[in-house]
Amino acid sequence: MEVHAVLLALIQGITEFLPISSSAHLILPSVLLGWPDQGLAFDVAVHLGSLLAVIYYFRGEVMAMASAWWASLRGKGLNAEGRLAWCILLATIPACVVGLLFGELIGLYLRSGWVIAVATIIFGILLWWADRMARLQKDEYQSGWRGAFILGCAQALALIPGTSRSGITLTAGLMLGLTRQAAARFSFLMSIPIIFLAGSHQAKGLSAVDMTMAWSAVGLGVLVSFISALACIHLFLSLLARIGVLPFVLYRLGLGALLIWVMSTQA
Repeated sequence: MEVHAVLLALIQGITEFLPISSSAHLILPSVLLGWPDQGLAFDVAVHLGSLLAVIYYFRGEVMAMASAWWASLRGKGLNAEGRLAWCILLATIPACVVGLLFGELIGLYLRSGWVIAVATIIFGILLWWADRMARLQKDEYQSGWRGAFILGCAQALALIPGTSRSGITLTAGLMLGLTRQAAARFSFLMSIPIIFLAGSHQAKGLSAVDMTMAWSAVGLGVLVSFISALACIHLFLSLLARIGVLPFVLYRLGLGALLIWVMSTQA
């Protein structure tokens, strides 16, 4: 079980912030390899690791945004960091609303290999198109209230397995004229409240289930997802400006085609 825990935590950490869908890759081992569900405690653990990684990596920006946001609440004006903090909070609302209203239905009807395959291909092509058409002019501080809401609506689409939260928000950011790195940074900052809220929602269910998960596996999940997510964020931001999104698009197309083949053979 600990081997499975390490591998799943590694998958979570690597794919959470890449435009290739972490939820899809976490579902795949059970669909393709027959791996058992690691349980709710493990899900919370790997998301906690990813959350700690993005907070640590952007700790300077997070502290500046939090300080400016608090200052704005006390009537001391709204600077660029404070405005970005409010934009991040605004962008969190759509996913929260959709998740609360339709989360159970999505989990019941859309967590399948076919949905993952179709979403992986469609949203991969959309990412490629957005990158080709992008103006690449603005930074994350220029997203504006309208742009933040659009990015939030895009993030809500990521509740569909295979969409990729990182991928769809990067797509929306490129469509809004953000540079690749600015769109990625906004996407990473957006992930902080949404991962925290999703993890908190999952954690509420821990007291209602039988806690049979080995705590050593939970600890490994946090540690491995933290380290892999931290490395992934650094490498992705450093390479994105040079390589663009085409390698990720090609990966998504290949993965989608593989999934369709596997689902067809299992039918």
